[in-house]
This record gives sequence, structure tokens and C-alpha cells, in this order.
Amino acid sequence: MNFSIVIPTYNAQKFLPPLLKILSDDRLKDKVFFIDSTSSDGTVETLAEAGFKNITIIDSAVFDHGGTRSLAKDLTDREIVVFLTQDALPTSADDIITLVNVFENNKISAAYGKQIPYDSTSLFGTHLRYFNYTDTPYIRCIDDIAKFGIKTAFMSNSFAAYRRSAMEGINWFEENLLFGEDAHATARLLKKGDCVAYEPSAKVYHSHSYTLLEDFKRYFDVGVFHQMESWLIDEFGKPKGEGMKYIKSEFNFILKQRKLYLIPEFFVRNGLKFLAYKLGNNHHKLPKNIVLMFSMHKRWWLKNNVISK
Repeated sequence: MNFSIVIPTYNAQKFLPPLLKILSDDRLKDKVFFIDSTSSDGTVETLAEAGFKNITIIDSAVFDHGGTRSLAKDLTDREIVVFLTQDALPTSADDIITLVNVFENNKISAAYGKQIPYDSTSLFGTHLRYFNYTDTPYIRCIDDIAKFGIKTAFMSNSFAAYRRSAMEGINWFEENLLFGEDAHATARLLKKGDCVAYEPSAKVYHSHSYTLLEDFKRYFDVGVFHQMESWLIDEFGKPKGEGMKYIKSEFNFILKQRKLYLIPEFFVRNGLKFLAYKLGNNHHKLPKNIVLMFSMHKRWWLKNNVISK
């Protein structure tokens, strides 16, 4: 199908060798567009030396999760746009082709693939990928909200693709979001009657080994996002029973892996995530310096003048 691949980069040098090897496949190379936020580690030079010609450079100060990705509408006119993050590594070029082929179904406006953990990922990061990315494909539409709640709009731009004509119908990604531009766009697509798909046979390596503090900050930001974009919960509902299902799954995963020494961390980590989400949901009641301390996306608060330096 007629597709392009868009990858935002910033000091991506350490990720490039295996990624560029995949993207250099003859079926992909001339379809790849990089948007670099003025890297200082030679990222742009490496891309050029590898023969990639579609490189757009923006000021790092203007990077925006949604706005930067929306530049795709000006970079390419192809109907399917695949998004990758710089730390996501397809297992082969076939994974991208497989995700694109999902759009042969005209009902599909957005789709995402399976993320599998890198070998070095912590147990908690590994379990998160196994829990969120199963082996069962699906297509979800607006009628599925009653069963899946906000999970109906689950999407990850670490490896996702969108139909251009559908994105034009919602004016592409929302700008100035703390994060979550992917779920935000997917929810709007669903509201206008489109469907989204998950295709587990399209795979990328992508995972994180968050520390306790990093997990706290991540869930604080999730709470902020859900409070700032409260219509998502109001209209889609909460992921019914998902929290308890996740906790049980993670505990069983620890037992299965025979890592009993991680049980104390399991209780601390999940307690902190719950606390962080609640604090994020009530961030507007907190002192600004506390909000800045708790958030993983500090630059967003400063850039949007929500909190001054």
C-alpha cells in the first residue's frame, strides 16, 4: 500500500545502528521521514551518511508530542502514515509491511502493533509489555466502549499507523498535550464512527526499566492527562477492573519467574503508582514546584508557562 514512515528523533545515536539496518530495506528506505529536534550527538549526520534524504530539523524548544507528528501531513501525501519512536526496533522490515496491510480493511483508521521487551528489561517492564500486548488481534469500534471503556482507545505511537484521510477529518493530532496524543486521536476517530485495530504479528522491540521514581512520575502524568482531558473518562469510562487485573497478573508473573524477592517492591511500586495517579488527577490543587518535581515531562510545564522557572 501507499505509505510513509515518520520518526521523531533527538540525540538518537545509540539507537540508530540496528534501526537504520531495518529501515534500509528497499521496500522502506525512500518512505522514511525523520523529524529531528536539533540533535547534538551527530544523529542528523548519521542519517545522511546512511543515505536517508527526508530529514526535517526543528528547534528542540518547539517539539510537541502531537504537533510535531502532525507535520507528517506536510511532509508526505501518502495515505498511510506509520509512526515509530527512535527507541522502537522492528524485528524486521516485514513488521512494518504487516501493520500497513491492516488498512486493506477500509473500516480501519488507526492500528498499532505488538511491543515486545528487550532482553535487558526489568521484570516489571517486561510484564507491562506482556500484559498490554497480547497475541490476540482485534478490531474495536464505538460500540465496544461499553465493554472496554477507555481501553477501547488504547494506542501507542511507538509503533502505530493512521489513515491520512481519517486524520484529516479530526485535524490530526492535538497540540500542547502533556502526552497521550495517540490515545487522544484514537478516541476522536472512534467518536466519528471509525474503527481501530491491534495487529500482534507486527512487532517491535520497545520497553523501559523504570525505577520506582520514574514509575511514580509516569503515573502522575497519566493522572494529569486524564484530569486535563477529562472528556476521555467522561465519554469512554474507566478501564473496568483493569487495575486489579493488572496487579493480579503482575503478582502471578513474579511467582512464575520465581523472583519472590521482588514481592516487597511489587507492593511499594503499585502503591506509589496509585498515589501518583491520584496526585496527578489533583495536580491543580498542588503547589507548582511540587507538580514540577513529580512530573516526568518537566519541559512541557515550562514551555507552556504553566510553571515558571
